[in-house]
Amino acid sequence: MSPTAIKVPPAPRTLNVRKFAESRAVEVEGLHSILADRLGNNFRSRRNKRRRTAAHDNQVANRRFRKRQRKSVPCSGDSVCDSTDSRKVPRRVRRRNEFKGNPRCGFTTSGDGTKRLRTHVWHTKRFTMTKLWGFHLPLGLHGRGRGSRALLKWYNQGVVVHDASYNSAVQLEGPQESLISILNRVLEPSPSGDSGGISQMILSGAEYGIAMLRHVRAEGANMISPVIYMWRPLEEKDLGTIDSAIISNGKDESSAALGFLVYRQCWVWLHASVFAAGHNAIKCATQKEMEEKVVLIKCSSLEGQLAKVDILGSKASRLLQKLLHPVQRVPCRTCQLENNLTALANKNLHSMDYHILENEGFSRAVTSLVVRDPRLFKDALQTPSTGSVDGEISNQSEILRESCSKLGEPPDDGSNLGLVHHNLWDVEGRISPPADESLLSMEMHKKRMDSFYLSHCAPKMPECSDISQCSRSCPIFVMRNNGLEKRFLGWSIILPVSWVKTFWIPLVTNGAHAIGLRERHWIACESCLPFFPLDYPDCHAYMSYLTSKADTSCLERDSQPPAVRAPKIPILPPWNAIQPFEKADDMVGNGSVGKETVSNDGPLITDCCGYDSLRSDACASNFGGYVARTAQELSDLGNFCLSNSLLLPFKDEKVFTSLNVAYNNDDIGSLNGRTKNSNNQKSCFLRVILRAFKEGVFEEGAIVCAPKFTDILLWTRQENGEIGLQMPQASVSSYFTEVSSGTWQLQLPLDPSARDFHRSPIGFVTTGFVHRSKKPLAIAYCKATSLAHLRKDQWSNVSEKRRKGEIYVLVRNLRSSAYRLGLATIVLEQYEKDLEFL
Repeated sequence: MSPTAIKVPPAPRTLNVRKFAESRAVEVEGLHSILADRLGNNFRSRRNKRRRTAAHDNQVANRRFRKRQRKSVPCSGDSVCDSTDSRKVPRRVRRRNEFKGNPRCGFTTSGDGTKRLRTHVWHTKRFTMTKLWGFHLPLGLHGRGRGSRALLKWYNQGVVVHDASYNSAVQLEGPQESLISILNRVLEPSPSGDSGGISQMILSGAEYGIAMLRHVRAEGANMISPVIYMWRPLEEKDLGTIDSAIISNGKDESSAALGFLVYRQCWVWLHASVFAAGHNAIKCATQKEMEEKVVLIKCSSLEGQLAKVDILGSKASRLLQKLLHPVQRVPCRTCQLENNLTALANKNLHSMDYHILENEGFSRAVTSLVVRDPRLFKDALQTPSTGSVDGEISNQSEILRESCSKLGEPPDDGSNLGLVHHNLWDVEGRISPPADESLLSMEMHKKRMDSFYLSHCAPKMPECSDISQCSRSCPIFVMRNNGLEKRFLGWSIILPVSWVKTFWIPLVTNGAHAIGLRERHWIACESCLPFFPLDYPDCHAYMSYLTSKADTSCLERDSQPPAVRAPKIPILPPWNAIQPFEKADDMVGNGSVGKETVSNDGPLITDCCGYDSLRSDACASNFGGYVARTAQELSDLGNFCLSNSLLLPFKDEKVFTSLNVAYNNDDIGSLNGRTKNSNNQKSCFLRVILRAFKEGVFEEGAIVCAPKFTDILLWTRQENGEIGLQMPQASVSSYFTEVSSGTWQLQLPLDPSARDFHRSPIGFVTTGFVHRSKKPLAIAYCKATSLAHLRKDQWSNVSEKRRKGEIYVLVRNLRSSAYRLGLATIVLEQYEKDLEFL
């Protein structure tokens, strides 16, 4: 017979510490005797090793703290509490409870009504805060604002994150054709005018579009802001409706009729500074559409319901792969809509691939995902292995199923997705908030105790959170952002506002550096992208922002002693000082331009764009022109002018057949009016990228001037020790003169010798050099006719082999007397559209 196997009893489930100590009492006493002999039976700590041992508990601060604790203790059942006594709950406790709460929608506000972001407490401890656009926003990291070297290193070699929840969306719901008509009224360029298959990708919801939002009340109205618009993907019921309509009515059914059968949703994202104006413009267009076509369209605001977090940097994709654990990819139906839904094809169901985070081909892709709470993966934030995505999701589901079963929550691996989750497009249906932090801590504690085989008392469930309405997963949108030359790498996560803190802390703890508005502006300049509102002079938000900045600058200047005050300069650039290029020589010779007003200090230059700069609303019309942001706009302008322009000389002639911006005619017909004989004639401006030829720093607000050919030779053939072009130091402070509140005018010098150093202004720098950048560049807006005229003059003086695509310009900082030679690159000569923005 085989010997009987000896059964070893399992380890006890609980350990009695007292019995454990009694069984080893002899060993403990032996150790105690050894230590007593070594210390001379003196177990007191040395006096030089003591820390705060003398009356530390009787300090005034501690007594005051205990007093506050006693006041904040709630009343017992036997005593009667006065509910009107505000001293029962101190302000510190009330603020802590206020910030600790996580309502499903909305922002908390301060006493003056300023809104706070959900990450407000986190930012106020680490950032310099400012009140801007109705929010408390992080301006930048503490210091003098010169930490750009570290920031650019984070961006080029790591990840930075910015809470952009101050941006909000406006939702349009109604028939598809009606929504397209509304967007055509307020967007420039209009969505229906897009060429190729890009518009079809946007209409299907696979990509988002970028355009300029303008007022709808009148033709040629001013622009409001750049916007992002995105469509909800077509669903099964929508395609079924179209199929039934085609079967019943035949293939001759018009595209407009099919479009009115499809009920769609569209989001238009607006900046916080223009949300009220943009919302009113969209509502006005919606009202006109409903009156003309007798349809029902809903225009609602999603402010306080959605949040946006931007992740930028070279390793942003890798961080998102570590952080996002999809439960189930949200399926979306896309179809090829040829000839505006006349012929339908390719109705196959597909899902956005999770590996889109690694795909470089999608420049503006929108991915819809349902992801798990990132706090559940504190020990599992690792880069996905080389296995399949389905295998990774199944492994994650097993981990999550185990963690959810411990608290009695049903496992959520996608089978019950329709019962627990909502699509992010249904955010108005109150998406479930995340689980409370105390609930997760209790779960983690229970798991730790179980790993040590120790029993523990059942902890008290949190009273302030409704566990039945909490969720462990969240629907999100992941949007890819690719800038010019693919230098800007970033992603945007759109999620419910109640989930912002849930994602923010894991992002920061896993290597992402948080940035404020100032650092984000630096990244935009480094990536050759415009930054709203500083780089949008044709928008009202630009004027409002700089006007408030000028008021703050005046207060700071007035607080200084008169002996150390710096000369006052215009913070809001006087765009009315830009004159017709062909009259520049006459201006210097005659000392007068346009309308001249007599002054004791010399002739003053008034607005040459048809506006009176002395009016009370001069600030509103400070920028008397418009900005061309597509090459097609310049092509349309050529239909009204001569055909010998040198702008965009390197483009394909088949694409740009009539690119005719004339340099012999300064008055160009209104682009928004689309009429040759429009009375509202404005000058056209182009965005250019400025680089210094040899040396120099271009600051914000610097003036861009037209050089003579001899000025160019002065720098290109400069010997060591020679000094470039400089104007007299006495003319610097009187170059611009403040006529009225917020109105500045250009003043020509009376001295004939000083006039020889005057150069005609053609534009202004809106974003200056970033300090410590390896390749510093600035963003400026210059007059199109002046740029064409300069290129003609510069090319006519050199051989064809020596001609460059850049245009030589002179740049002078407003507090400096020295001109610096710069190279201006027109953005529209490199790209067909200049609609990218950060």
